[in-house]
Amino acid sequence: MKILMLAWEYPPRVVGGLSRVVYDLSHRLIKDGHEVTVITYKDGDLPYEENDKGVKVYRIDNYMINPNNFIEWIMQMNFAMVAKANQIITEQGKFDIIHAHDWLVAYASKALKESFNIPIVATIHATEAGRNSGIHDETQRYINDTEWMLTYESTEVIVNSNYMKNELQRLFGLPFEKINVVPNGVNLNAFIGVERDYEFRRRYAMDNEKIILFMGRLVYEKGVQHLIAAMPKILNGYHDTKLVIAGKGGMLDELKAEVHALGIDNKVYFAGYMNGKDVQKMYKAADISVFPSTYEPFGIVALEAMLSENPVVVSDIGGLNEIVQHRENGMKSYAGNPNSIADSVLELLFDHQLCANIVKKAKNKVRNEYNWNKIAQDTHFTYQKAICETIADKQRMQIEQENAKKKRKIKETEITNLLTFRKRQAYA
Repeated sequence: MKILMLAWEYPPRVVGGLSRVVYDLSHRLIKDGHEVTVITYKDGDLPYEENDKGVKVYRIDNYMINPNNFIEWIMQMNFAMVAKANQIITEQGKFDIIHAHDWLVAYASKALKESFNIPIVATIHATEAGRNSGIHDETQRYINDTEWMLTYESTEVIVNSNYMKNELQRLFGLPFEKINVVPNGVNLNAFIGVERDYEFRRRYAMDNEKIILFMGRLVYEKGVQHLIAAMPKILNGYHDTKLVIAGKGGMLDELKAEVHALGIDNKVYFAGYMNGKDVQKMYKAADISVFPSTYEPFGIVALEAMLSENPVVVSDIGGLNEIVQHRENGMKSYAGNPNSIADSVLELLFDHQLCANIVKKAKNKVRNEYNWNKIAQDTHFTYQKAICETIADKQRMQIEQENAKKKRKIKETEITNLLTFRKRQAYA
């Protein structure tokens, strides 16, 4: 197949988990013999065109007109994506499928679908209503409506968990059979040959301290504020612990103020944003990883931690709730409950046998259920469904047009016969 991926982020531009999903899926599809082209936003000094191990990557700039707000910026990006896609199709031929990732590329996808009659498969990685616990202002309403439009225009929709499937049905009224659950995955070779680097670890904690790791964006729905609130109880039960927060986001100053107010400045380290090998080293340096989200459609970070042989504590919501079975391949806590987070962390700190069992089962689960070979096959099957449905719709339309034409002809014949009969009666 010739596949066009539209995404507003692609490595090395990483805003969230979407970037890694597009990257890993594209490279797996290439290995399966497909041709993948990605159109994405250009960040910094990145090249406009690049062959990334077989994936054709085209990056676009926005116009030299400063937009008034984020929505206008997104619209400019979509216009530029349409122009670039049009150029590629003119030079290299039509694509078989458009794979749109989230509402940020909805308008470009719709325009290309209507211009070139290419079916859309949309992956909805998260919803605006979910991120914000509802719709509270006009900007959020606009994004929510754009999400609905993208799912409406798409022949098939992909989500990464049953939780998200239920959410899309509830929010947008999508038919059950139109929503395909295809989980995200991780690179199974990411931690091969990676051992604990003690020099690296000593940047964040002393050798006697157990590192509790949070890896993710510093935004409300990731729940790091609840993990910080759990630290006094954790420290009271196990003094030699250190919380390392790896990530960036709009809540940084607020979180630092919370740490200071609790009087635990010396027990919390804000490590900032990490990428590449530092992420691998950090997982290996940690003793427990905690992902206390209040909204999480899937949770790739949990898979990464599980693959790195790090016991995890997750909230009992969303995709995390489906990945982790309590006390089998991880620990669960009640979402938004610092007390519950502390209890799960303390149990892992004191029960070494439980940790060992969890680590073993977690790694096996990731390898068996969240590998990109299976995910790419399921995605390709969804592409085939979309193409077949588009062909079937076209055939149905042709049949309906032919039937309508036949009916018109029959009607015209009947009218002609009736007029002839009346004329004969008049002459008689």
